[in-house]
Amino acid sequence: MALYEKITIIGMGLIGSSLARGIKEKSLSGKLTGFDTNPAAQEPIIQLKLVDQLSDNLMDAVKDADLIILATPVGAYSSIAETIGHHLKKGATLTDVGSIKSAVFDMLCPHICEGVHIIPAHPVAGTEQSGPRAGFSSLFHDRWAILTPAKNTDKDAVEKLSTFWEALGSNVEIMDAAHHDKVLAITSHVPHLIAYNIVGTAHDLEEVTKSEVIKFSAGGFRDFTRIAASNPTMWRDVFLNNKEAVLEMLGRFSEDLTALQRAIRWGDGDALYDMFEKTRRIRRQIIDAGQEEDVADFGRKHDE
Repeated sequence: MALYEKITIIGMGLIGSSLARGIKEKSLSGKLTGFDTNPAAQEPIIQLKLVDQLSDNLMDAVKDADLIILATPVGAYSSIAETIGHHLKKGATLTDVGSIKSAVFDMLCPHICEGVHIIPAHPVAGTEQSGPRAGFSSLFHDRWAILTPAKNTDKDAVEKLSTFWEALGSNVEIMDAAHHDKVLAITSHVPHLIAYNIVGTAHDLEEVTKSEVIKFSAGGFRDFTRIAASNPTMWRDVFLNNKEAVLEMLGRFSEDLTALQRAIRWGDGDALYDMFEKTRRIRRQIIDAGQEEDVADFGRKHDE
């Protein structure tokens, strides 16, 4: 029996198309509807039979849906909510997959009719690839799905959405939205910002010095370039909508970087060794927690 009679996914990129594959594989929906405004995405969505219906009208797409999932860049949430807000049926759940959470309430709540359960969510999973062809149903296996409902959110609706993510293979965590944003700022957002910056710096050096920076890039730099290949629209919206937490973490990062500069300048080998040993232990904890594997594509295995 389907968990939701009708599910609508708005945005059929990497996450949206992976959700569609997982929903169909696990028979979580009686009817699966998709919506995507990108003309280049529509042909592969149909060709791959990712959804039962690919709608060309946003209001029709969400009509009678029991679960609506926003899988677009977060900057589009307000305009989408304004369009669909009074076309959602009472008792439906509206959720998302973005990596910022506090701002989601401000984007959605003013436009959504009463009786709809707004439960922001964040599957902590992804690759540097994008588009409907990039998705795969195992993307969420053994990864965290963080739900950040408001305190007065219907408990049954939260439990049902938790069951949905667990059915897709995720480990579910319930978290305060502001706390989520601070945690993700240091574990995801700032690392991406550093990656974008260091790749840009290397490119400038390549042009200015005519050096072999790109040609002889080692493993560490290749990891940075992989992260920096992520969707630019998505990450632009993340930084604009989680700027307080990101700026706080950038400040702490800058202070630690200054300490490292001082240690190098003064030849303080003990300080450098202590820092490197500490971070190596943290890396081992990440591996032991199953959050990293020594394979390409961010450690993700494609079962399909």
